[in-house]
Amino acid sequence: MPKAYVFTRYGGPETEAFVDVDRPSPGPGLLLVAVRAAGVNPVDWKQRNGFRRPGERDERIFPAVFGNEVSGVVEEIGDGVEGFAVGDEVFGSASAGGYAEYTLVPAAVAAHKPAELPHTVAATLPVAAATAYDGVRQLGLPPGATLLVTGAGGGVGAAAVQIARAFGLRAVGVASQGKKDFVESLGAVHVASVPGWAERVRAAAPDGVDGVYDLVGGELLAESAELLTDRTRLITAGAAEEDVRRLGGARVTRARTAAVLEAVARLVIDGDLDPHITGTFPLDRAGDALRTVEEGHARGKTVIEVAQ
Repeated sequence: MPKAYVFTRYGGPETEAFVDVDRPSPGPGLLLVAVRAAGVNPVDWKQRNGFRRPGERDERIFPAVFGNEVSGVVEEIGDGVEGFAVGDEVFGSASAGGYAEYTLVPAAVAAHKPAELPHTVAATLPVAAATAYDGVRQLGLPPGATLLVTGAGGGVGAAAVQIARAFGLRAVGVASQGKKDFVESLGAVHVASVPGWAERVRAAAPDGVDGVYDLVGGELLAESAELLTDRTRLITAGAAEEDVRRLGGARVTRARTAAVLEAVARLVIDGDLDPHITGTFPLDRAGDALRTVEEGHARGKTVIEVAQ
């Protein structure tokens, strides 16, 4: 039977396990995908801890397979699906978890994988890169404007800095001192995330920042709001809706379309976006991959490869 890495209840790493699962059957609008690679994101361990996306009901059925983004090969097609065929290489958001040999992907949030992209690269795009793209587009800053990115050393942050640069923006990235070289390699001005960081942002951007893309939340979000004259240019993917609204900002609105996936793939192909894959693990080490991200030490992206 196919293998999958799951959490058996809400809690910590002690809830994680490998299990045998039935091969999913694609219902209407779904693709059955043989997974070749799965991206690892902070939201994966947060969901294990009980996190729910805004508007998401707590209807999780255990055991629940980890993972939200995959790249692989179409094995079966559900009713009503158009534009895909068995054997197509695709990438997108998994509705049945990605740390597995097989998963289901809604056709509406899947795209054909360009031949130029390996599965390991394509699997990093549906969550982190697409979230970064949606946020930068949502801010709508004109070329030459300055964007502040908090959490610039993580998967979404690194992508946001690069996409901002591709859109002609100047980027200032807040991250730990240990990620200074990495953030600067992305084309951003690095500011260490230590007390007094806001003053160092003001020094690095004496004309002010025109927008803030927050990926951390908490005090960092509140302090970053003070750097803006127009709070509508404050967005977050790291804090709850009510927290950012109190500050005059908004959550990132996810488009979740094939067009966005195609756009971020094109940025990679054109050399404007590098997911910076810094860790690759086989499926049987999925727990190690997740721990790398959960402990907050990963720079860029971590990927799980699934043997054919």
